[in-house]
Amino acid sequence: MRLTTLSGVGRILGVNDQKLRVGVIGLGFAGRTALQAFSELPDVEVVALAGLEQDLLKELGTKHLVPNLYERWEDLLQAGGLDAVSIGTPTQLHAPIALAALDKGLHVLCEKPLARTVAEGEQMVAAAEKAGKVLKVIFNHRERGDVAVLKHQIDEGLLGRVYYAKAHWMRRNGIPGMGGWFTNRELSGGGPLIDLGVHILDLALHLLNEPKVTTVSANTFAELGPRGRGSSSNAIRPTIDTLGSKFEVEDLATAYLRLEGGGALQLETSWATYRAPGDNFGIELFGTEGGAKIEVQNYTTTDTLKIFTDVAGVPAEVKPATGAGLGHRAVVSEFVATVLSGDWTRHNGSEALVRTEIIDACYASAQAGREVVLHG
Repeated sequence: MRLTTLSGVGRILGVNDQKLRVGVIGLGFAGRTALQAFSELPDVEVVALAGLEQDLLKELGTKHLVPNLYERWEDLLQAGGLDAVSIGTPTQLHAPIALAALDKGLHVLCEKPLARTVAEGEQMVAAAEKAGKVLKVIFNHRERGDVAVLKHQIDEGLLGRVYYAKAHWMRRNGIPGMGGWFTNRELSGGGPLIDLGVHILDLALHLLNEPKVTTVSANTFAELGPRGRGSSSNAIRPTIDTLGSKFEVEDLATAYLRLEGGGALQLETSWATYRAPGDNFGIELFGTEGGAKIEVQNYTTTDTLKIFTDVAGVPAEVKPATGAGLGHRAVVSEFVATVLSGDWTRHNGSEALVRTEIIDACYASAQAGREVVLHG
């Protein structure tokens, strides 16, 4: 049901207006970040917002001048007057909301991962193709300044042919929402592999120019979470009784991916493990003409990129200057630009589906205890 319409602070745009009319669903970090990014764009009007936390909903609606506030996402879609929706909800809702929005002819921006499973992801991509609308997933870390600089160096041939890569996202104590949807397998689809691992997988595939993954061999572990250890001290942690579930997912995962053409990629990710304190991620690349490493500690954006090469036959290390990048803002801006361009045919979520296929294969490999073939 509609909770309120804030008079005098906004309006539903008419068909002759040029601004993109957006509805934002979700009031957590993902939803708030998208809401802020959309609100900063001159060619966008956020006309609707949905979320279960009524006080926060009203607060954000007032702050961002959103005229129509709803508790239920279904009511937001039913009300109409939209061109696009942004989904920042728990993972189990990505597919239902996207499918309903696409069925109504709306463009969709979705928080990562695309879906819990390949089957859900395939439904979403098929729906985007049928509707002829944009389906884009938020992989914000590829919009970092250090990643952009490294991508340029790779594309210019500075590293030669990259034949091996290692990517990681490791936390000492970082289980989000212990006892909530993050640690419920049915709601989340998995633990750090699908939550953090999909980010570093995206970074690696993006930097390596989207090589096909031919096989995966993975292991998952749940050693700390089931014993109540490793929870993030600053996370909102519902009690286990909130959802009636215990810790049902992994807290550490590792995977070895063979790539088409003979390359390889090692992934390592954890929510909780006994290691140095911090929330650290990065990637290391090994090429025929040079190497590179991005190491990010606690989300820092400075002095994170190193490039390894030879100068006059002597090993050399270069530290390029990099900016912070725009992160979510860049993804949201690109989504809006794509929608307004009218060229939607190549933006159906298929690239995000590839990530879901690989993550799914990793879980299957870990469960079966053997290598899984993706492409022969």
